[in-house]
Parts: sequence; structure tokens; C-alpha cells
Amino acid sequence: MKKIGAIILTTVLTAALVAGCGNNTDNNKAANGGNSTAETIKIGMDVELSGGQASFGDSALKGAKLAVKEINDAGGVLGKQIELIEADNASKSEEATRAAQKLITTNKVVAIIGSTTSTNTLGIVPVAEEKGIPLVSSSATNPKVTVDERTGKLNEWVFRASFIDPFQGQVMANYATDTLKAKTAVIYTDTSSDYSKGLQTFFKETFLKNGGTILSEESYQQKDSDFKAVLTRIKESNPDVIYLPGYYEEVGKILKQAREMGITVPFMGGDGWDSPQLAEIAGADALNNTFMSNHYSPEDSAPEVKSFVDAFKAANGDLVPDGMAALGYDAVKLVVDGITRADSTDPTKLRDALAATKDLQLATGKITMNETHDPVKAAVVLKFVDGKQAFEAKVNP
Repeated sequence: MKKIGAIILTTVLTAALVAGCGNNTDNNKAANGGNSTAETIKIGMDVELSGGQASFGDSALKGAKLAVKEINDAGGVLGKQIELIEADNASKSEEATRAAQKLITTNKVVAIIGSTTSTNTLGIVPVAEEKGIPLVSSSATNPKVTVDERTGKLNEWVFRASFIDPFQGQVMANYATDTLKAKTAVIYTDTSSDYSKGLQTFFKETFLKNGGTILSEESYQQKDSDFKAVLTRIKESNPDVIYLPGYYEEVGKILKQAREMGITVPFMGGDGWDSPQLAEIAGADALNNTFMSNHYSPEDSAPEVKSFVDAFKAANGDLVPDGMAALGYDAVKLVVDGITRADSTDPTKLRDALAATKDLQLATGKITMNETHDPVKAAVVLKFVDGKQAFEAKVNP
């Protein structure tokens, strides 16, 4: 009887071990995008759902959810439904890193979308490169997101759905000189932001090339609240324009205080202004005579834009989608297009398909991925009128 019991126990343990190995194999296949038995294809969303850039993350998530719904309603991809796994990085780079690690190791995602800001996306880049999982940022515009600034080498696993800061800075500098006829400018930069510092550089280069003069370069940091001392110096220098490449929370406070101090010259900025909260913070009047570059305008009459805007409003209580929403939507469509063309969720095949993206029509325009994994696409210039964005111009690269 003891021998029989030992045989039975050995058999049970062997079966359990085999079953355990089988589960590990399935998990590894799922993690590596192989032919797993998973019922869904999981895509991670590592965005700012709390903290200083929560408005960006909330908009991007709304756009991403709409894209997932449309794809799943149309039958999914590779015979499976898309499952979007959300992760809040709290608007912090180190949290973005931790969230990405969890999405890959625990949730077994085949790709990550995020973050909306350059600094937070840079927190994800090393994880994507180490783990070999494609990362598509919806709106990180700093060039070093896709190209390592230390080595000059391409980050092979990293892509984006947005144009980059050199183009965005050039667009606004040209608009300042050609349309606003500005000859002098002050640049007021958020030194805690890679995004802001990048735009500072590229605006300055083009403005100087156009024959303009930079009177001064001032600075602030995120979470600052009193800007009067610096604004006093700016007012005294009397520039034709003030370039303010920051995020909506501080930008709103700066604009409000500047107008209260009697600074009436045009302010200009980038897509970091694009939040419904900007008008709430600054006030509608303070936004008059201000301009920003962005990825699209909901006023664009192009059929793909109208279709997206109508669908987004229907899904979100008639809310008009901002640029972050459109880019979140496009990032999902970009990843799923890659999966479709690769006919696989294998990471390497998906990475190669994303790199080969050409003439893909999305809500924010038709994109082709260049050699540095940056989309070649148009930008728009928007003007604020009574607190609302108004379409000014569309600029092709």
C-alpha cells in the first residue's frame, strides 16, 4: 500500500508540474505576443490620470477607448477583441516607469501607448527597449523620445503618433514673423520640462534665422504659482511676442497674471496648452490674442476629422475632442494597423510593421513613419477667441 501511495503521489506531482509548465509557456507566449490562447489582445495605456497633466491623460484615454470600441465593434483584429489596460502614472516619470513594468510583466500587454508628455514618456523608453515591447506615445514631441540623445542611436522599440518639436517650434516662429510681423520676442520656458526646453530651442533657432531678435529667455518650473517678478521684467522689455512653451496649468496662471499687469502683446505656445482647463485657469479674456500649434482642429472639414469628432461627441456627452483625445485615438489605430499588417502580435513583427507605416489616414492626418520613427504630418495654428480655439492655418511639413 505504501508503494501504491507513493506511485499515486508521484503521478499527481508530475501532472501538477506539467500543468505548471504548460501555464508558464502560455504566459510567455502571451507576454511575447506569440500564438497564445489568450482570448483578447491586451494593449497597455500608461498615461497621466492624476497629477499636473491629468487633463491630457483623461483626454487621451477617452480617445483610445473610442478607437478600441470601433475596432471591437467591427470584429476586432486577428479574430480577437482588443482589451485596453489602463495605468495611471500620476504625471510623474518614475511612476510611468513602474506602470510600464507592471503592464508588461503582470498584464502581458503586446504594446504600450503613452505617455502624453515627453518627460513621462522618457520614463517608459528604457523599459520598452529592455523588454522588447513596442511603445507608441500619443503626444510626446521631444526628439529624444525616439532617438537617444547620448548616443544618437534610434530607440528601436519606440514610436509616436505626433509630430515633433523641431517642426512645431518652426511653425510658430514662422507664424510670429510672417503673420504677426514680430521682430522681437521673449521666451518664457518651463525648465523642469523636456518638452518646454525643446520647444524653446527650436523656436529660437527659427526666429533668429528669420531675422528676429530674442530680447531675453526667462524661466519657471512646474507648480510655481507667482510669476509677477519675471512678468515685470518681460513687460519692461516690451517684446512684440512672448513664446510660452509650457503645460496648461502654469500657462493659465501666467496668462492671467500677465493680462492683469497690462501685458497685451500676443502670447504663443504649443500643444501643451491644449486642455479645457486652460480657459478655466486663465479666464477667457486673458486668452484673447494668444496662439498655439496643435495636431488637429475639430473645425477641420476633412471627412476623417468630422467622422472622429461626431463619434467622440456621441460617446462623451457632446464633448468636443481636443488634440490629446485625437492623438489617443490615433495611437490605438496605429498599433492595431501594425498588428493587422504584421498578421501577428509578435513584438518584433509588430515593431517592424509600425516602422513601415505609410500613408495611414488617421484623425490628425495622413502619416508616414520616417527613419527615426516620427510621423511626417501637418500641424495647425489655432487662435483663442473668447476662450475657445479657432482654426487659423494648416501647415504641411
